Amino acid sequence: MTQAFDIVIVGAGMVGAALATGLGQQGFRVAMVDRASAPAFDPDAAPDIRVSALSAGSERYLKNLGAWEHILDLRATPYRRLAVWDETSHPLRNLLPRTSNRVDFDAAGLGASHLGHIVENSVTQIALWQTAESEPSVTILEGTGVTCISQTTEQATVTLDNGQELTAALIIGADGAQSQVRDMAGIGVTRNQYDQQAMVISVRYQGKVEDITWQGFYPSGPRAFLPLYSAGPDYPGESLASLVWYDAPTEIARLKSLSDTALMAEIQTKFPTELPHITHIEDHASFPIARQHAKQYSAGRIVLAGDAAHTINPLAGQGVNLGFQDAQCLQSILKEARRAGEDLAEPSRLASYEQQRRPANRRMMLTMDAFYHLFSNRVPPLHLLRNLGLGTARALPFARNRVARYAMGIDDELPAVIRQLTSRLPGLKQL
Repeated sequence: MTQAFDIVIVGAGMVGAALATGLGQQGFRVAMVDRASAPAFDPDAAPDIRVSALSAGSERYLKNLGAWEHILDLRATPYRRLAVWDETSHPLRNLLPRTSNRVDFDAAGLGASHLGHIVENSVTQIALWQTAESEPSVTILEGTGVTCISQTTEQATVTLDNGQELTAALIIGADGAQSQVRDMAGIGVTRNQYDQQAMVISVRYQGKVEDITWQGFYPSGPRAFLPLYSAGPDYPGESLASLVWYDAPTEIARLKSLSDTALMAEIQTKFPTELPHITHIEDHASFPIARQHAKQYSAGRIVLAGDAAHTINPLAGQGVNLGFQDAQCLQSILKEARRAGEDLAEPSRLASYEQQRRPANRRMMLTMDAFYHLFSNRVPPLHLLRNLGLGTARALPFARNRVARYAMGIDDELPAVIRQLTSRLPGLKQL
């Protein structure tokens, strides 16, 4: 059996489901394919181990798709403040005021009600599946994967592992960092594996739901706090949060081997003093950290979006925000192609998508690398430089707010000084 569509999206994660919704709203006949079944929400379950800091720009996009209200109906936590500071112990630290190594970003200083929302990835995905399912021109094919993609000058054909065939003018690979679609298209990647892993720990703590997310930087990597929601009536006066601990793979392996009691003791000892008292560990997991960028974003009738095209160091939780920016850009380009009566896989249109998105994605990659290289060391000159840099950011609210507006998706450009710094990082030409 063969079904014909305008566009087939492989991957029904956050970016794939957003694309299905947005393109469906524009009247395209869309098929969204994923091996997984429809996600379900259990309000009594522990929080999803993976969460994202959705920016104001992503919030606007999700509102336009009709998904934001669904997210709020489930659960999302606004954060109004963000803090970063240097926790490295070094004699040079005594030469500087204690406040010089900390920068706070506050929504009030930007004239905003909040900087963003901390949302479980599964919650965002559930909301976007709901909006995709509500679009009459969107067909969701769950529980099946792709075995083959073939292309002609007229169309592309996707063969599913259940034997079904789908034809379309364009195939969008939104199937994550290990993208099969990217491999089938013959698109290579540049990849840089960091000497760190990230351990994510869902915890319960004493105190109200915080309105701040923070990262303390250690030579072994940052340790971060992301607020979630109230633990409910069964645990009065307690709330839930997601902690992220970046460290060497051997140290992460050691931490994972500990009992919950021993791990809580390690957290209370090794995390910054700003951390509330932890009462329970709900769940934990770890994953490697890598920067990866597709050598091209399209090949024939196949185009990539989200993690299939790029993954970044997750220091600031910007990965999904970049993916949503890809989705918005691609939707706009495909809408214009149809308006002009062009093939949806018109090479100039797909080239325009890459010309717009590759520089933006590369800027964020390099910005995260700048933080990684600057903070993950004990070299005295760099220790002094980063403290002076934080002190300068503290003293110059204009520059500080420009960085915040960029991270929130309000401004498209970083301040010039940050652009100059990232342009000097090794590996620029390979991105």
